[in-house]
Amino acid sequence: MTIQLPDASGVLRGYVPRSQAVALTTDLPLRSRVVYSAAHVVADALRTAADEPAAVDWDATLAFRRHLWAHGLGVAEAMDTAQRGMGLDWPVAAELIRRSSAEARSVGGRIACGVGTDQLTGAAATLAEVTAAYEEQLAVVEAAGSQAVLMASRALAAVAKGPEDYLEVYGHLLRQSSDRVILHWLGPMFDPALAGYWGSDDLDAATETFLDVIAAHPDKVDGVKISLLDARREVDLRRRLPDGVRCYTGDDFNYPELIAGDTEGFSHALLGIFDPLAPLAAAAVSTLDTGDTGGFRRLLDPTVELSRHLFCAPTRFYKTGVVLLAWLAGHQRHFTMVGGLQSARSLPHLARAYELADRVGLFPDPGLAEARMRGLLTLHGVDA
Repeated sequence: MTIQLPDASGVLRGYVPRSQAVALTTDLPLRSRVVYSAAHVVADALRTAADEPAAVDWDATLAFRRHLWAHGLGVAEAMDTAQRGMGLDWPVAAELIRRSSAEARSVGGRIACGVGTDQLTGAAATLAEVTAAYEEQLAVVEAAGSQAVLMASRALAAVAKGPEDYLEVYGHLLRQSSDRVILHWLGPMFDPALAGYWGSDDLDAATETFLDVIAAHPDKVDGVKISLLDARREVDLRRRLPDGVRCYTGDDFNYPELIAGDTEGFSHALLGIFDPLAPLAAAAVSTLDTGDTGGFRRLLDPTVELSRHLFCAPTRFYKTGVVLLAWLAGHQRHFTMVGGLQSARSLPHLARAYELADRVGLFPDPGLAEARMRGLLTLHGVDA
């Protein structure tokens, strides 16, 4: 049966959804790559409001993490995909870290949790206050028994006067961390407040500072997550990492080629797009485990168009598409987000996300996805 979807100009056109789910085969555990999905949170639709602290549906949120673990993926918790700094405040993020870490232990799932400075919400902070905020969050993650991801900090970007301030703050945190951490470089396309991170708008200069931080503490750095949407820059950087330090791609535009790698190495993954792609991503990496790079690319390459659509400018609103797909796939009962972020993308954008996801066989129940998409269209006044 045809569904009428609005295109970018608002013109309706017919699309015939698939009628059968795609069968995927995965041999667990995944072996050739370490794969994390940054995970979204499910809002409590009966309590959430755009101008109030985040209200989270804990049962649905943790159930989604069990879904990721069941497919062999690790969970990257309380990252920007979980709307850190865009609806999810630090007190709720801390509770999310505690609950998800306990859940990970109960099922034997891999987890790493975001450490930032988003409790600093007032006037511009000092360097000491930024460091103290990082320390507070690092203590919460370590007490929960999880690995830390040192996230890029808006407060540090605002107060740092140059590369030496980044070297000082990160050096202090790495010296006191009890375990190896993941360093996170999030580009300004994901958060404009992070422009000039590592002390320079020149990415070459910023890269040198980033590598200096790692070189000074290679025993404390498990890996680096690079989210600059620049495949060549990521490859160049990963070739310069010290032995034993992983590169986790955060490039939601070029992930198949970066994970597949080349004769000189490859990237592991810590990706927001693997939130909706979990079953397909797991099947692809499982295929790569057998040495079948071509099969891996045949599974994952067709998903890039969807990912580039979800992460199109303004990229920071990609979370809206991620949550839409979770709802359409049946992982939650509603399409409501903390902070009211479900309104951040247009109806044509959401319709295109549905179509592209359906084309690659992302929905375990295509009929449910179609019915829910029709309901969303009807709500917006479209006779689908």
